[in-house]
Amino acid sequence: MSREQEDMRVAPSGYRLVTPPEWVRIPMREGTEETIRAIVDRAFAQLPDDAPRDSVGPYRRELERRLSEAVHDARRAEALDLYLPIERMHGFTVSASIVVSEMAFEDATAADPSSVTRRLMESPGRGGESTSVEVDRAPGVRSERVVPGGRGEAEEAEPGSRRVEYVIPVPADPGRWITVVFSTLGAGDPQGALADLFVELFDAMMTTFRWSRA
Repeated sequence: MSREQEDMRVAPSGYRLVTPPEWVRIPMREGTEETIRAIVDRAFAQLPDDAPRDSVGPYRRELERRLSEAVHDARRAEALDLYLPIERMHGFTVSASIVVSEMAFEDATAADPSSVTRRLMESPGRGGESTSVEVDRAPGVRSERVVPGGRGEAEEAEPGSRRVEYVIPVPADPGRWITVVFSTLGAGDPQGALADLFVELFDAMMTTFRWSRA
C-alpha cells in the first residue's frame, strides 16, 4: 500500500489552504479576538510615526468594526475559519471573504461520498451551476451562483454577490463534510469582469487545499 493510500485511511486533523499574502485567516473556535488584534496592529504598524493620531484612531476603529462584523456573520454560519483580504491586491480593494464550515448528512454514515456528491449536484435547492470536482484526491461538488441583493436597515438597496461553494467529504470520517464558501461583490457587479477575476483567484486557491494529519 502506498503512502497516499495509507493517508486516505486516516482521518485528518485539519486542513491547509494557501492564500495570497494580502489575505488573513481568522480562526472561529479559539483565538479569534487575539487574531483580530494582531491583524489590526500589523496593519497600522506600517504607518509612519508622525501620522496624525486624530486620523489613525477612526480608521483603526473602523477596521476593528469591519472585522468584528465579518466574524459575527461567520459564527452564524458555524464557521471553522474565516479568510479576508485586508490589503489591496494589484491596486484593487477586494470585497470578498472565504468561510470554511462543517456540515453533515443524516444518512452519510452509510453513503459513499460519490453518491452523496451526485445527489448534491442533482439537488434543485442549490441553485446556479454545479459541477463535480476533485479536491486532494477526493470527490466533491463545486457550485456557483449570484445571490440577489436585499434591503439594508436604511432601506437602501444592497448589491448582489457572487458565491462559489465547494462541498468536500472528510476522508476516513463518514458523516463529516466541510464547505468552503467564497463570496465577492466584485466592483458592485457580481457578474462583472472583476468578480470573474476574483472567482478565478479563489478556484486557484482551492487547488492548494490539502488535508493535514498528525
